[in-house]
Amino acid sequence: MEMLRRARVATSVIFAVHGAVTGTFAARVPWIADHVGTGAGGLGVALLMPGIGALLAMPLSARLAHRYDLRSLTRVLILCWCAALLLPALPTSIVVLCLVLVAYGAAAGVADVAMNAQAVVIEERYGRSVMSSFHGFWSVGGLAGSAVAALAARAGLDARIHFLVAAVALAVITLVASAWLLPHRPEPEVDAPPAFALPSRAVLPIGLVALCAVFAEGAGLDWSAVYVRDLLGDTASTAALTVSVFSVSMALARFAGDRVIHRLGPVPTVRLAGAAASAGALIVVLGGRTVPVILGFGLLGVGIAVVVPLVFATAGRIGDHPGRSLAGVAGIAYGSGLIAPGIIGGIAHLSSLTASFALVTALTVAMGLGAGVLRPAPAPAVQQE
Repeated sequence: MEMLRRARVATSVIFAVHGAVTGTFAARVPWIADHVGTGAGGLGVALLMPGIGALLAMPLSARLAHRYDLRSLTRVLILCWCAALLLPALPTSIVVLCLVLVAYGAAAGVADVAMNAQAVVIEERYGRSVMSSFHGFWSVGGLAGSAVAALAARAGLDARIHFLVAAVALAVITLVASAWLLPHRPEPEVDAPPAFALPSRAVLPIGLVALCAVFAEGAGLDWSAVYVRDLLGDTASTAALTVSVFSVSMALARFAGDRVIHRLGPVPTVRLAGAAASAGALIVVLGGRTVPVILGFGLLGVGIAVVVPLVFATAGRIGDHPGRSLAGVAGIAYGSGLIAPGIIGGIAHLSSLTASFALVTALTVAMGLGAGVLRPAPAPAVQQE
């Protein structure tokens, strides 16, 4: 049991490292844009590239998870993800930046699948929900990475130096923590998955629930500040506060999520989460004033927080090895995160941001209605001798 507890702590640290790399990069995007010399249009194209890289690489994750021990694979891929942080600060042209961001996104995607597969193995050994807390640590890592990056930016530190120091520090943490991860390999008789594994028919409905949740998450992270600043006419600091409220609400809900799932079960939890997220999105649409809208974004964050961890946990129990189904669900989720900013922006351009968040409301309703696909499969009957 002590080994299992250590593995849980180590996996929590790995999730935090993954989130810290993401938060570090996101907070220094303005420096990268200035370094490359691109405007909003070029930057928008460049920021599509990580999602494309992840989508291209994730179908390869199932074969990697089948071939290599999961502990070693997670260690290597998280170290690659830390090293990938060095890439975005190097280019001086938009074309090269786009190319390196594809590689950056590919590293993010395969590392994401490996660490979630490790989390599924630990959850199976515990025999109860622990996945939500892992994703809570990812959120904490993202907040910590972005906070340190904000301090570095305020001090005028060159992002190349900042990224190097952060990558080395996070790599050292990964090496120490990964020694406690659980070893895991599929049984010898389990057939290897295809080299490029697309989502199976069993995984697709679960992936659609993930699509709704990740779309709403992307809308909240990328557009909440714009909503408060441009639509409601409030200050930039209040707009930034809205993003913080949304992010912190998600993190806190994820740490509480495992208890709720244990008490209610996956399906009622997602139905309740869908109701909360829909209420929050509806408040955003109808609020009209800053305070209700900020509270609405907070409630939206609470509602979608536990859904993605539950989706990964459910997918990881399908089939003979957690990496196979996780790769399919992760691809759908990343795809949703990739298209969400563009769809929100497109609807806002044609109509308004209010109409965009009406779509978010509809998707969170669909998320709650689709909760039944997360129902655990019945345990196999025990044959009598």
